Amino acid sequence: QVKLVESGGGLVQSGGSLRLSCAALGYTSDLHSVAWFRQAPGKEREGIACIQIKDGRTYYADPVKGRSTIGRGETKMTVYLQMRRLKPEDTAIYYCAIDPFANCPFSDDEADWWGQGTQVTVSS
Repeated sequence: QVKLVESGGGLVQSGGSLRLSCAALGYTSDLHSVAWFRQAPGKEREGIACIQIKDGRTYYADPVKGRSTIGRGETKMTVYLQMRRLKPEDTAIYYCAIDPFANCPFSDDEADWWGQGTQVTVSS
C-alpha cells in the first residue's frame, strides 16, 4: 500500500523559508513524476512544482517561480520543496502527489496518490 507523508510545514514570518519533504512509503516502482500542490482557504487546489525523477526536469507555477526549488531528497523515495521569501499568500495546506505515468506538470485529476498535507502559515 502506497502512502505519501509530508513534513516540514509550520508557522513562519513573511520573508522566511521552509523546506517541505515528501516520503513515498510502500512505493515499489521507480518514481516518475512527483508534484507539490497547495490549497488555500476558500480557493481551489493548485499545482505549484513538479519534478520528473529520471531526467530531473522541473516545473514551477508562476506564484512560486524563482522562490522555490523542488528536488530529490536524501533517500530514493523522498522529494523536497524548498521555499524562500515566503509571503502571507503562500499560506495553505501543501500536498505532494505522485503520477506514475504523466510528465510534469500533471493535474490533480491525474495524480494517483496523495499525502495528507502539511500546513504552512506565513504571518505578515
